[in-house]
Amino acid sequence: MNTQDLLNIKQLLASKKQIVIVPHKNPDGDAIGSTLGLYHYLLKGNHQVHVISPNDYPNFLKWIPGEKSILKHDTQTKICEALIEAADIIFTLDFNALHRTGNMETALAESKAIKIMIDHHQAPDAYATYVFSDVTMSSTCEMVYHFINMLGDANLIDAPIATCLYVGIMTDTGSFRFPSTTNKTHEIIAQLIEKGANNAEIHNRVFDANSYQSLQLLGCALTNLKIIPELRTAYITLSQEELNRYDYKKGDTEGIVNYGLSIENMILAAIFIEDKQEGIIKISLRSKGHFSVNDMARAHFNGGGHINAAGGKSFLSLKDTVENFISILPKYKKALNNE
Repeated sequence: MNTQDLLNIKQLLASKKQIVIVPHKNPDGDAIGSTLGLYHYLLKGNHQVHVISPNDYPNFLKWIPGEKSILKHDTQTKICEALIEAADIIFTLDFNALHRTGNMETALAESKAIKIMIDHHQAPDAYATYVFSDVTMSSTCEMVYHFINMLGDANLIDAPIATCLYVGIMTDTGSFRFPSTTNKTHEIIAQLIEKGANNAEIHNRVFDANSYQSLQLLGCALTNLKIIPELRTAYITLSQEELNRYDYKKGDTEGIVNYGLSIENMILAAIFIEDKQEGIIKISLRSKGHFSVNDMARAHFNGGGHINAAGGKSFLSLKDTVENFISILPKYKKALNNE
């Protein structure tokens, strides 16, 4: 983000505004952490601020400071769309294409508000007036930290803001083990702890809140795990029947795909999750090294994301989706075996 854009935004925020902050559909730790971190910051400027999520999110995120203020568009549609229509400024966080907000897309596209994008995914759409996009960043939460700092307000970061931002950086870096974790990321984490983020408590609240049923579902997923050694690929399937059997709740499959990638010599991992309600197969892809699952997701699965972490969907059956996945893998054999 250039200096002039920052000056313009600083001028915009110099007087009281009606502000809406939006994460992507099915928000994760980075989406909720970044929106709430920005929410607490903007409240300090005496603005009227509302976070509107397209839909609900996992229970392990429902303790984050300010979480109870979040509105859900799918169940509170009228009030949410009235707030969007009345907004002076709309911040869109952790996504870069309006279709990622599901049924909110039309209301956001038609809004006359000034739109400000903060995001770290590849190939942003041109819908925002001001764009802070950096694919080298570990997380949108790290970008929100920089955004507040660039506005000259790092001194306003307190324990609630620090806690929110810590959650997103921790979850999007896989607890600081992914390649996107840099020395600057660790410096920011140190600052957030100094500001009041309780790192041990945050980790426990996010990662140590498993239900018995969710662990049974994990066992089912690992039973379904398959590998294709010659293509250095592992994949997992979960049918709707299996999800129902173990009383699936939103967030229960978070991180399961990484078990496939943890197998020795695997470069690519995928999980295919049947969603009868939406009529799709949800797909998560992970990789090591320079193998781009973002390119694979964009080319074959109506999705995208990062080089080493991406998502998509299929409108085929679960069986046909997996067969299609296996059929395209030989095209990537050279790239997979070069890693």
